[in-house]
Amino acid sequence: MRETSPLIETWEGKRLSKEEAKTVSGIARVEWLSEFPVLFRALMCEAENVYLNNNEHPRAVVTVETREARFVHETHRAFPLHRYHRLAPLLHALRSVKSDAEVALLRQACAITGDGFRRVARFLKPGVTENEVEAEFAHEFISRGAKFAYSPIIGSGANACALHYIQNDGPCRDGDLLLLDVAACCANYNADLTRTLPVNGRFTRRQRQIYDAVLRVYRVCEAALEPGITPKEWREVADEAMAKELVDLKLIKAAEVRKQGAEKKAVRKYFMHGIGHPIGLDVHDVSVIGAPIEAGWVMTCEPGIYIPEENLGIRLEDTVLVTKDGPQSLMADIPMEAGEIEALMAGKTKKARARR
Repeated sequence: MRETSPLIETWEGKRLSKEEAKTVSGIARVEWLSEFPVLFRALMCEAENVYLNNNEHPRAVVTVETREARFVHETHRAFPLHRYHRLAPLLHALRSVKSDAEVALLRQACAITGDGFRRVARFLKPGVTENEVEAEFAHEFISRGAKFAYSPIIGSGANACALHYIQNDGPCRDGDLLLLDVAACCANYNADLTRTLPVNGRFTRRQRQIYDAVLRVYRVCEAALEPGITPKEWREVADEAMAKELVDLKLIKAAEVRKQGAEKKAVRKYFMHGIGHPIGLDVHDVSVIGAPIEAGWVMTCEPGIYIPEENLGIRLEDTVLVTKDGPQSLMADIPMEAGEIEALMAGKTKKARARR
């Protein structure tokens, strides 16, 4: 830890002593950061194999050298004759499978997210703005000691068709749908939730038609989250289920599906993003690329249909624990059925139907 002093405490407040740090962490030996160079050199003189970390997240674009990268370079310069290895693959394998303690924190993040969603569902009405909705989430999360897991996506009407819309300043109009991709982070563990609400509390016939199609795809994809399936195979399940729904909705033709290529599928016109991703310490958490999904992984499941010409976008998403006995939504108590959503917005006490 960084050594404290009366001056530091004047500016930053009370900081832990070594003994206090031992008590709260359970770590038997605690040293000041200023002592690290001497301790590190002693360890390196004993070691032959050295594992160094680097940011190997597939989504990472590192344009400015990080402190971690500088440490790698400095270690290589100071000790050029050691055998160096990549630490990231080992960490990714460990982080993919969540411990019971990690799952408990994810459940807590999901519970806070659910309370925020219920608060917003009762608050929403024609005339409020997207940023007012965001403020309701912020109040719930911050008052519970949590924070936003990611920049919230709160898109009404046509804004719901922009997948990463974060401007969140438009009006919520009567007759529109409001897409909410918002979740809490608790003790550095992130939830991920998407729900789509009718601004006036009632789905139109067309909105309900699209909503139920997305919900059916969600159910198929969640059920497929079994140990052993690969992310690529899971995406095939999603595309097949979505193709059937889009054909039934007359948004695409069966002939288009039959003629499609592996790299350019007909469903991409209305469902252009992935079906889900690992989640944990990162919202898009690390995993062993291409490896089969295992029991203990926590995944998002998030199908959607976006129809810009109708100013309509619908996505549904839960955070799901993969187990040997099948998938277990960590958000099963958060309403997802259209009827449950309408009942919640009307202030009725209809309980969300139990899901696995």
